[in-house]
Amino acid sequence: MEKSALQIARAAYTPKLPLGLRGSVCVKEGEPTQSVGNQEEIKKLFPNTYGLPLVEFAPATEAVAYKPINVGVILSGGQAPGGHNVICGIFDELKKQNPQNKLYGFLMGPGGLVDHKYKELTADIIDEYRNTGGFDMIGSGRTKLEKESQFEEGLKILRELDIKALIIVGGDDSNTNACVLAEYYAKINAGVQVIGCPKTIDGDLKNDQIETSFGFDTACKTYAEVIGNIQRDANSARKYWHFIKLMGRSASHIALECALQCQSNVTIISEEVEAKQQTLDDIVNYIAGVVAKRAAKGWNFGTVLIPEGLIEFVPAIKKLISQLNDVLAEKKAEVEGLDIQALRAWLNKNLTAENAATFNSLPEAVGNQLALERDPHGNVQVSLIETEKLLSEMVAKRLDEMKAKGEYAGKFAPQHHFFGYEGRCAAPSNYDADYCYALGASAAQLIANGKTGYMAIVKNTTAPAAEWVAGGVPITMMLNMERRNGEMKPVIKKALVSLDGAPYKEFLAHREEWAEETKFVFPGPIQYFGPTEVCDQCTMTLRLEQGK
Repeated sequence: MEKSALQIARAAYTPKLPLGLRGSVCVKEGEPTQSVGNQEEIKKLFPNTYGLPLVEFAPATEAVAYKPINVGVILSGGQAPGGHNVICGIFDELKKQNPQNKLYGFLMGPGGLVDHKYKELTADIIDEYRNTGGFDMIGSGRTKLEKESQFEEGLKILRELDIKALIIVGGDDSNTNACVLAEYYAKINAGVQVIGCPKTIDGDLKNDQIETSFGFDTACKTYAEVIGNIQRDANSARKYWHFIKLMGRSASHIALECALQCQSNVTIISEEVEAKQQTLDDIVNYIAGVVAKRAAKGWNFGTVLIPEGLIEFVPAIKKLISQLNDVLAEKKAEVEGLDIQALRAWLNKNLTAENAATFNSLPEAVGNQLALERDPHGNVQVSLIETEKLLSEMVAKRLDEMKAKGEYAGKFAPQHHFFGYEGRCAAPSNYDADYCYALGASAAQLIANGKTGYMAIVKNTTAPAAEWVAGGVPITMMLNMERRNGEMKPVIKKALVSLDGAPYKEFLAHREEWAEETKFVFPGPIQYFGPTEVCDQCTMTLRLEQGK
């Protein structure tokens, strides 16, 4: 693989570890835990992995001897910066525990386990990928591990390779699957431990134990850099309104963090839209109002940040999507092979009158996109819905109406952007490089201490890395029951933007000022080298949440 000058320099970077993982390690166990919701149901579904204690790693006073073990690792779901460092952390910790330990990577996601596609990860391979972005060391995929036939097929290759532990690196759905797999292998006494690692740039895999999911820091810094560049351009040309959709299907964490970093004129927060029962018209009226106020000052330019999943949070559309998900899952055979017009006709007969009215009120292209094939988890593929264009078109129409009444005298020229893939495989920031490496080392330590059904965690990450606290949390602690594909299933509860949280309140305190004035901030590129106050900082979201 050819390397750029930056890659060569980054390869030499040594990630910083918490003190508790630097030498010999001892384990501190807390009290038994319970799930965040539906305790009796979750306990019944996971009798072998429910109620386990929290785990924390601390420096040991004596050397610890470890028996040799073979471990497998899977990268699951969408890419996130730092995934390679998780694997590097696992590898280095395993070799530190016992040089005979082996690490195998299953190729192209969970499907590699089921299809028996793998490779042994040696030092030569690992060294090629230290501190790099992407998941290309072993690839990723979205195969769901949820059937016993898959578990059994996976067990065949695990036994063939004498793998005693499996680490699944993924988001909330992937880690839910890891929990189900851990329970199954425990139930049949397979002798295989299963550990998860929290990954998603969306930032919605967090709770009291998981401060942030890896990749969020780097992705937000990447997007903020480009938004800052666009704002600098807007402030220079002074003739364009930029509508920017940002990745984050179920939560607005990325949009909020980028707003805090860049001070854009308009940022829509999906969770606020839902809480205030806002309609699309309400959102359009707000944006048009800001455009008009700025035009009155001679400023016919600005930036609008839009969360990818916004349309799912508009209450009327959320009701529609919920029923769409159910009827398309329940009557899959009936809709198989229908073209879009036939599907629309079928839906109008199978939706409630209220939902059918909402469906038909949407622009045809948006309605068609809502009816398209679901993702593997049964969700609408919101990244395919061009919300940024929908809103700008509706705003343009509203401004024309205002102009006819003499309420608006400016010029409106929109530009459209969607920042998604641009942030998923960026070279990890120092924060993510350190955080991911520590997560990998924690996962290896959980295995060494006989744990299964746990997710590796690292806390206190607003402090210098030496003061971070590594450990593990039982995945069952994060579960509740939710409707998926028309039936109730145990899933990890997503963390949405809290309207009572410090990040949102900070945004709220400045929203009006940022809307009417031009207070743009230009964050610039991610800094990998230089003073710690420039290079090693966490997101503003995390700092505000931790009160730092």
